Amino acid sequence: MTQFGVNFFPVVDPAVKTATDYYDETLRLIELAESLGFTQAQTVEHYFTPYGGYSPDPVTLLTAAAARTSRIRLATGAVVPAFTHPVKLAGKLAMLDHLSHGRLDVGFGRAFLPTEFEAFGIPMDESRARFTEGVEACRRLWTTEDLVWEGRFHRFGPVTLLPRPYQRPHPPIFIASATSTDSCAAAGTAGHHLQVVPSVTSAEQLASMLDAYRGAWDAAGHDPAARRIQMKFTCYLSADREEALQQGEFYERSYIDHMAVAVAPLATGDSADYPGYDTFLEKAKNYEFAASLAGNKVLAGDPDGVTAQLRSVREQFGEDLSFSLQFNPGGLAFARAATAMELFAAEVMPAFGQAS
Repeated sequence: MTQFGVNFFPVVDPAVKTATDYYDETLRLIELAESLGFTQAQTVEHYFTPYGGYSPDPVTLLTAAAARTSRIRLATGAVVPAFTHPVKLAGKLAMLDHLSHGRLDVGFGRAFLPTEFEAFGIPMDESRARFTEGVEACRRLWTTEDLVWEGRFHRFGPVTLLPRPYQRPHPPIFIASATSTDSCAAAGTAGHHLQVVPSVTSAEQLASMLDAYRGAWDAAGHDPAARRIQMKFTCYLSADREEALQQGEFYERSYIDHMAVAVAPLATGDSADYPGYDTFLEKAKNYEFAASLAGNKVLAGDPDGVTAQLRSVREQFGEDLSFSLQFNPGGLAFARAATAMELFAAEVMPAFGQAS
């Protein structure tokens, strides 16, 4: 049975929707998602700009969601170890694991926006090393008593974290990877799960990333049945196909425009940890929704069309995928997002063995 979750990435202009309204609507949609049979709800960590800036602390939002739900899993997609001391981050996440009674999935990411690194006083070229150290430090804090940590960026101990996580030995760890085959292979070797976003890479590169991940997982002797690969999509769904496509084209263009503004400082710089960003603005300028739709980088249409897209994705990239879908991009009205979720649960989920 294919699992479907919901994703909340707030590409929202404050002039279009206030933070209060966005949080209220998101929590209502998470409650709805649980009632419809979606298995996970997740949100991101970003700062300052309309590109994700309404979610500077995913743990806070997910804690509120934990209080209003009882079954749906709650995921960070992702928290950024580079921006938080590992003792603080591991403690916050362990606490949420208890408040949710063991429903937490922890996705870790490197971050990539220049303004965020500048504000935290962290060189972007340290992002990979800080990420690797931060993930392992959190894992060790969750599992080791009297831990003494002697890392490149942090030194502490002996310490024993309280609370210990609700889930033992620790919550499931996901690694968010945008384009790096090496990061995917490292995640597989470590036995961590994977979060990927097809919209930010080519189909060929994504296939290479997944091959590297599965190969490293198997080579390390991990149970193939325990492996979890999650793909994230925006999803524009309506009984009226043309209406869904119009929504998709408008909000995907808004997403690309906001992302371009957020990464512009990096596109003119030179960072060893982020090669290729000098071409991003040109790609954003030439973005075409029709090509993105045809390449299954965005889901849009009526239930039959979206079902066909998901089947095509599984045929191309593997049957062991789960999906995290964003139904409320930008300033989309709550009622439209809720209707799309209800339609997905009623007419798309059953095609993949999941009843609403």
